[in-house]
Amino acid sequence: MDHGGHGMMMNLPPFTLSRGLELGGDPFFLVGCVLALGLYGWGVARLRRRGDAWPVGRVVSFVLGVLTIAVAMCTKLNDYGMVMFSVHMVQHMIISMVSPILLLLGAPVTLTLRALPAAGRGRKGPRELLVALLHSRYMRIITHPAFTIPLFIASLYALYFTPLFDFLMESKAGHIAMMVHFLAVGLVFFWPIMGVDPGPHRPGYVMRMLELFSGMPFHAFFGIALMMASEPMVGAYKHPPASLGVDALSDQTWAGGIAWAFSEIPSVIVLVALVYQWYKSEQRQARRIDRTADRDGDQELAAYNAYLASLQSRSQ
Repeated sequence: MDHGGHGMMMNLPPFTLSRGLELGGDPFFLVGCVLALGLYGWGVARLRRRGDAWPVGRVVSFVLGVLTIAVAMCTKLNDYGMVMFSVHMVQHMIISMVSPILLLLGAPVTLTLRALPAAGRGRKGPRELLVALLHSRYMRIITHPAFTIPLFIASLYALYFTPLFDFLMESKAGHIAMMVHFLAVGLVFFWPIMGVDPGPHRPGYVMRMLELFSGMPFHAFFGIALMMASEPMVGAYKHPPASLGVDALSDQTWAGGIAWAFSEIPSVIVLVALVYQWYKSEQRQARRIDRTADRDGDQELAAYNAYLASLQSRSQ
């Protein structure tokens, strides 16, 4: 018996973590993960061959980001996620809120810009096209909070509380498109906030924190709405297979609790990353000021002291 024309057998045994983490899932994401790791590794190797350093922490972060995608989409979690709302919500939260943060901390765009060779004067190669894209009006629009925050919110409410979700769950292509959308939305939302790659929209650290906390509460509200519902709210999960031994409403309550919990965890991770980036930025600024003072003999400080002295003489 199939689920939604997906070719997914509905006689799955009851869910356990060990069963969920067995190899399986979608080959589309498996190929994507292998390709991402291969390209990132090529970039790091290219830098090292020419004697340039690349932080190990960024490599670890990017690899972990890819592995979280693999865990969510290349295991039996993907099969169970087709018939259990709670497992699907784990996939959604990982793909949209954990994987993007780790991938962005790996600075893949910066690595690409450093690894790709320049095309030469008057010519346009992959590096020049990427630079043009980063400075394009399109990128300014999709990284602006007026776009990213509503998109982040709509990906929850407009998807799960409309027939669109059931439509996408009816086909393999629709399910893949939905998961790719979750990943893309997470990348676009978190990139201006805590990404280390260059981008057209890079506000100050206080504004970044405001952007973060303006979107997160809607995840919590979404989870609470699912937990408080008195009947199943998503058609695709109203009738779970009997072999799973789960009740649709109880499973939905679990899904809501997962959505609520995940609204807090990434917030803490991003906040720690932001504070650390802010600290490093202040350190760099202090070193820059010290170098300038060493070069000009502290002329800026002397000029400021002279200004204060002139103010004092005027007041006397």
